[in-house]
Amino acid sequence: MHKYNISRSKNFYAIGLSYKKADAEIRGHFSLGDDAKKALLEQAKENHIESLVVTSTCNRTEIYGFAEHPFQLIKLLCDNTNGTVDQFQKVAYVHKNKGAINHMFRVGSGLDSQILGDFEIISQLKSSAILSKKNDLLNPFIERLVNAVIQASKRIKTETEISSGATSVSFASVQYILRTIKDVSNKNILLFGTGKIGRNTCENLVKHTKNDHITLINRTKDKAEKIAGKFNLVVKDYANLQEEISHSDILIVATGAHRPTIDKHIIQSKKPLLILDLSIPKNVDENVKELDNVCLVHLDYLSQITDETLEKRKEHIPHAEAIIQEVNDEFNSWLETRKFAPTIKALKHKLADFATAELDTQRKKLSDFNEQQAELISKNIVQKITNHFAHHLKDDNSSTDDSLELIKKVFQLEESQNV
Repeated sequence: MHKYNISRSKNFYAIGLSYKKADAEIRGHFSLGDDAKKALLEQAKENHIESLVVTSTCNRTEIYGFAEHPFQLIKLLCDNTNGTVDQFQKVAYVHKNKGAINHMFRVGSGLDSQILGDFEIISQLKSSAILSKKNDLLNPFIERLVNAVIQASKRIKTETEISSGATSVSFASVQYILRTIKDVSNKNILLFGTGKIGRNTCENLVKHTKNDHITLINRTKDKAEKIAGKFNLVVKDYANLQEEISHSDILIVATGAHRPTIDKHIIQSKKPLLILDLSIPKNVDENVKELDNVCLVHLDYLSQITDETLEKRKEHIPHAEAIIQEVNDEFNSWLETRKFAPTIKALKHKLADFATAELDTQRKKLSDFNEQQAELISKNIVQKITNHFAHHLKDDNSSTDDSLELIKKVFQLEESQNV
């Protein structure tokens, strides 16, 4: 990757962990909130990391960036989370250069999502790139790559049906309720937590259960009231949580806290209670399983539900992969251009020096020397020569590396890295 003259560091890496090998508890150890992300970026600058983006969702945490060695990025992650290097090594992955590029395309295009066709990661990737740019940690390579991934994602959404039907874990949770609970429309449902997943779940509950016994509780009551107003639902104070759980048949927890917000001591009712924990890290303590009347289902299980919709989506994977390949090829073409840009720039400067020297000689020799005309002619000739070399280097039939070395040798060029 150093041949492309895009970074002081030699290699581009994607390091991280996902639902594929890391369970919810481990993913929770490596989750990054907003403050942790900012701290990680600050540390990256202190460590002279030139460019990186950081993403953290309930299903994965990843860093894409340039480094001399991937451990530089791994250390950033472990220093700013509760995860350890030992834990990381057991469940993580490291992709390098083209492998890292391909990985970002698959992640951003929904092909690597826990639920096939779930595009929620792309908005996080956009936000992460914006945050990195604000912190002067986004070089042209990563910015161009993120934009290419966004382009591929948009095309896959519009040109295939890989995201047809409902996709998210919030829908999977409601689907699970509909499959396992009889007479859902008459059950008391309590939604605790009204962040992004909570809001999406609430919308799916209203849409699919035809239930008007849905109660919302959030630590910040006004957030719950905004959602409740939209769907004409009931909001209760956080102080009433234990009482409301006692009245509930179904409890959905999406609080996003770093420690469990629900445990067995808060559950006083003896009637059957289904608890769905949609949080990473887990927000429902495992000790609730000790209660005979409680059934606990976690996000990881819900995400594994495969239905007819998901099976149909698999049919569209080849089309999606073809789109990714097309956009990836365009990105690689741009990379090739970056590869020889420093040489062309150095060649142009060298030819301009030749022209300046010759103009000085002719100016002394000729009494009727036409300064303006000579400058124009020499400038045009320099431009035509450099354009000719550039077109040659773009030709796929030629060996770019050999040509670059020959040009540099013949013209004795010293390249600038700041292209």
